[in-house]
Amino acid sequence: MTEILILCTANRCRSVMAESLLSRCLVAAGLPASVSSAGLLGDGAPPPPEVLSALAAYGLDAAAHRARAFGDDDLAGSDLVLAMAREHLRHAVVALPAVWPRAFTLKELVRRGQQIGPRLAGEPLAGWVRRAHQGRDRAALLGDSPDDDVADPTGGPLPQYALTAAELDHLLAQLVELAWA
Repeated sequence: MTEILILCTANRCRSVMAESLLSRCLVAAGLPASVSSAGLLGDGAPPPPEVLSALAAYGLDAAAHRARAFGDDDLAGSDLVLAMAREHLRHAVVALPAVWPRAFTLKELVRRGQQIGPRLAGEPLAGWVRRAHQGRDRAALLGDSPDDDVADPTGGPLPQYALTAAELDHLLAQLVELAWA
């Protein structure tokens, strides 16, 4: 079974939406994968009502979710780590440098996946991820360009949460087409 970890700041908004949406995509496709999420912070709090409302539009319920911080074991046990922002990716790679070849921001992996093309017939996911990783430079972790970040709607109006959920749904559907075609 493929283990996928999704990271964000507090594990209450973007990563919760991405975990729910990606799980739905993979189950619908009949793909054996386990999706979990964690944050740089995690205090056991539930997702805010705006997140639950945004997910309800997709028929999903994350009310039982509780925020948690990631640990080295989470990173080490994951076949793929998807960060919602470069900051989260940077923290993961600092915490466990060995995760670098299989850790990306979601937008980065979709972009690189489009460049290398879908997973080949018979190619293991790890092989496709290795191909996507080729040519990456750790220096890209520096800086604060938001190009590969999914915007955080926390504290914004409800429509912003819906827009973030729609963006995540679109990106994750593209990822599933590329990595699990």
